Amino acid sequence: MLLDIETAPNKAYVWGLFKQNVALNQLEASSYTLCWSAQWLGVGQIDFASVQHGKAANLQMLKGIHAKLDLADVVIHYNGLKFDIPTLNKEFVRHKMLPPSPYKQIDLMQVCKRAFRFESNKLAFVADSLSLGAKVKHEGFQLWVKCMEGDPKAWKRMEAYNRGDVVLLGDLYARLLPWITKHPNLSALRDVTCCPKCGSLRFQARGEMLTTTLRYHRYQCRDCGGWFRGTQTTSPRLKGRVVNA
Repeated sequence: MLLDIETAPNKAYVWGLFKQNVALNQLEASSYTLCWSAQWLGVGQIDFASVQHGKAANLQMLKGIHAKLDLADVVIHYNGLKFDIPTLNKEFVRHKMLPPSPYKQIDLMQVCKRAFRFESNKLAFVADSLSLGAKVKHEGFQLWVKCMEGDPKAWKRMEAYNRGDVVLLGDLYARLLPWITKHPNLSALRDVTCCPKCGSLRFQARGEMLTTTLRYHRYQCRDCGGWFRGTQTTSPRLKGRVVNA
């Protein structure tokens, strides 16, 4: 599942504009989830929910994304390990909701930081660098303020912006897929040997891969381009013995 959320800013009383150390008793209102967009990978429909219509909508919004996370085997996001998922978890526990069933996470920001040296790791910059398209343009911070004030036109723009990020996220995932080294093993979900990253049956043997102590057949997927190794060692003394991948 592809996921992106937008949140309201914290509101606080401050005396200056630079290098402010905001104490807790200066905090007037804490940040909260404004909306989310999510899409099952390979499915055209992007679902969206928000707090636009008050407290009842807020609870319904949280129940909706909680149900999706409960169904997901893998959640794909951008900086979601540090932001999106902890933010949603905070909302869940505040509303006395139990954790959704466990799921794996693929944080594409972490992939960019590990494998590449982009001048900036912001989604907008990376997507533009790879010619994947641009984020939906808007008026900036005032869009968040207008949504918090209940402006219906601003909410339309926020929805378009949130959905647009999910579209970019899907395109970026497809481009980065062969570079993701710790991708959840999709072959575990199938009864046949396949590419562990994309599930394709089209792969070819390409030499051998060495680990610290053993060697294995090495394969490259002919669809996504990712590399993987077999589960049986080709080392002479242990040849044919099944070992952990």
